Amino acid sequence: MNDLGSAFSTALGLVATADPAVAQIVLLSLRVSLTAVAVAALVGLPLGALLAVARFPGRGGVIVVLNALMGLPPVVAGLLIYLLLSRSGPLGSLGLLFTPTAMVIAQAVLITPILAALTRGVLEGLWEEYAEQLRSFGAGPWRAVPTLLWDGRFMLLTVLLAGFGRAAAEVGAVMVVGGNIEGFTRVMTTAIALETSKGDLPLALALGMVLMAIVVTVNALAQGLRDTAARWAG
Repeated sequence: MNDLGSAFSTALGLVATADPAVAQIVLLSLRVSLTAVAVAALVGLPLGALLAVARFPGRGGVIVVLNALMGLPPVVAGLLIYLLLSRSGPLGSLGLLFTPTAMVIAQAVLITPILAALTRGVLEGLWEEYAEQLRSFGAGPWRAVPTLLWDGRFMLLTVLLAGFGRAAAEVGAVMVVGGNIEGFTRVMTTAIALETSKGDLPLALALGMVLMAIVVTVNALAQGLRDTAARWAG
């Protein structure tokens, strides 16, 4: 018990003093996850909007596949990206394996289906609500997308926050493609796993505290945005 209390005390000290090792890991984690969300949003939001307003043959199948990909095991995604980026893979010449860029790709692959599916849900509901009114102004599905995106902006920000939370908590895929290299590709989740296995509880606890603080903050922001959207709707 004394050892555990000492570990917590040391961990608090590391966080309070912004220990350089902790700060480096946290900053890399944020950079990788935020970049992954931005990349995933460029694909996921338009794809979700397309599925929300368009009706075309095979749409149901695309939605089924998209929903299935939301549950894609991270280690499987990591393995597939590893094979693509490995020296003998089709993209091996780019030299991206075991770099932060590979970790961004892994996280983006995992969260793109989530962003697309959630965006479809948000915009599909708005399209059903405003379809007749928008059509009366001569706005078909595609012309209505900007209006729907603007009207659902708070919920879409919540979608992006959900994607960020998923990316920040990822460990399996980034471990496979990033290699958990100290000072280069070590992020919070992989560092927590490594330091715990080594018995370095203070550092693991410090990173765990920061990660939990980020998760709580993201959820608080998401709740605030949902409340704001509800007030605007009312």
